Amino acid sequence: MHPLAIPPPEPAEYAPFYGRYISLISEQNILATLETQAQETSALLSAHGEPDGDLRYAPGKWSVKEVCGHLSDTERIFAYRALRMARADRTPLAGFEQDDYVRNGPFGRCRLADLVDDLARVRQATLSLFRSLDQAAWGARGVANNHEVSVRAIAYIIAGHELHHRRILEERYFAGI
Repeated sequence: MHPLAIPPPEPAEYAPFYGRYISLISEQNILATLETQAQETSALLSAHGEPDGDLRYAPGKWSVKEVCGHLSDTERIFAYRALRMARADRTPLAGFEQDDYVRNGPFGRCRLADLVDDLARVRQATLSLFRSLDQAAWGARGVANNHEVSVRAIAYIIAGHELHHRRILEERYFAGI
């Protein structure tokens, strides 16, 4: 258990677009949420065989493998942003185009089990970073994709983003299996 209470961020701590992810997180202990989520998402994806990794719920939509790769890439980028801000690096950070990352990622050639393992390892690294932060670092802010954001907002965005995609996997990809 982390000794610091990390309450949800205020709307001024993130771009309005991210409110949709942050609003999905009802727990006040963001570190416990991130840890539990990792287990739940891993269990969901691990319950499906390799052929399910290529499932798309509609033409033109990402495959399960691509969603998994997207989650890992996005978390890496957001954790890097949090690290920079926690270390008082005020250099504005660029955004990224998620569709380009998926299109140019190797996910379709990977085994689903390997992508699930990678996602779990990324989450462990994220948790290691967040557990090391003191109160001042959690409140640190910086600019990413032309919007000011706090480190604690990033933690909630990471959790909400994963939950958003897990729900899509459950409802659109795996519901009929």
